[in-house]
Amino acid sequence: MWQVMMEEYIVLEKNRIMKNTQMRIMHIIPGSGGSFYCGNCLRDAKYVEAMRKSEHMVVKLPMYLPLFADEHDLSREIPVFYGAISIYLKQLFPIFRKAPAWVDRMLNSKPMLKLASKFAGSTRAKGLEEMTVSMLLGEEGQQKDELERMVDWIVENCEPDVIHLSNALLLGLANRLSERMHVPVICSLQDEDVWVDVMKPSARESVWKIMSNKAESVSAFISVSDFYAGVMKQKMDIPDSKLKSVHVGVDPADYTFKPVGEKKRKIGFVSRMSHGNGTDILVDAFILLKQKEEFEDVELVLTGGSTGDDRKYLSEIRGTLKRNHLLNQVDFHEEFEEEGLREFLEKVSVVSVPVRNGEAFGIYLLECMASGVPVVQPALGAFPEIVNLTGGGIIYESNTPEALAESLGKILSQPEELDRLSRKGKEGVEKHFHIDIQAERMVQVYKEAIGSVVPVQAGVED
Repeated sequence: MWQVMMEEYIVLEKNRIMKNTQMRIMHIIPGSGGSFYCGNCLRDAKYVEAMRKSEHMVVKLPMYLPLFADEHDLSREIPVFYGAISIYLKQLFPIFRKAPAWVDRMLNSKPMLKLASKFAGSTRAKGLEEMTVSMLLGEEGQQKDELERMVDWIVENCEPDVIHLSNALLLGLANRLSERMHVPVICSLQDEDVWVDVMKPSARESVWKIMSNKAESVSAFISVSDFYAGVMKQKMDIPDSKLKSVHVGVDPADYTFKPVGEKKRKIGFVSRMSHGNGTDILVDAFILLKQKEEFEDVELVLTGGSTGDDRKYLSEIRGTLKRNHLLNQVDFHEEFEEEGLREFLEKVSVVSVPVRNGEAFGIYLLECMASGVPVVQPALGAFPEIVNLTGGGIIYESNTPEALAESLGKILSQPEELDRLSRKGKEGVEKHFHIDIQAERMVQVYKEAIGSVVPVQAGVED
């Protein structure tokens, strides 16, 4: 009788969720600490804002580091789980696993986490292969105590209808969350390959295999683009029934449209300033452009921050600009969050982020186009998918300084075309990438997943 009553209750609860627009959602999000422009952090934050605006109840759990520089995602009510310094020390030095609780509290304090965000290597995979594997092993890994601490806190403090993991590198959490919470676990897919594929071959193969195995505990995978859905389907052998695409979105109302005709000719870059993101490709293209008299007035504006790993690289870029007598025509725009980003977008008339291997999406493209700034991107990753849908930019084939310089020169020499792309991009973002539209699609995935959860058998204990 008790089992029948429990199953009936679960069915009624599912019907409540399916009919009621209000849902209880938990987002588990790894942070970058605000030291650089983090597209994944922005993506998740914008979904959380949109769902809260639609009166869904959303709890945001940051992992490792704060999401942003002002640390507004850290609070007394929600502790930091898997603090970056703490888990790093525990992985390397077993003695820290037996440290008293006050040591963890100190290592996970705001000042310490803010400092950790600036460490060289805190946001890269090389040298962290063993930790990545251990994290993915979940309850079988070195961080099993921290996993139990997180799950216990969720059980005691939250009653989510669905739990959303920010990316597949967090799949080590999925099985235990599913077991204890009895709710569907959803997992986004965005640029996991950028982290995993730079590892040494043995670790890379192990990580992809573990991620594929852990996928069994996930109700649905949500890729940020059709392009990346195809990539991850192959790498993780995800069945079509579990794989969906929901594009990243922004709210156009958050951005100020300024006609490019009212601006000086300035080329912009907005992302982490790193080798992988092709900052040097754009700088070299700028140098080539400046060799032509018709582009004498053109300037370059770089923003997006960096990590300790990028210091030498950026020093070399400054040296290159200095040798070409162009350093005084390049603006290193330091602030890239909120107001700082708006100021950057008001300055530039075109943006290019020539990522060497492309990206799963690139939310900065939407932020630029929503502000009326056309984009010039290589034919890599999801860039063609985004530009084709919006019409707010151009795609060039070979990701070289020469090809980029030619494309930038062409668009900067045609004010009417630049203006057309500016207005087209803004319209395209509103039509195809409005965050409210994408958030509703995400909620629909949640509802379908909740409807497919098998009822918990009464009497079965965790």
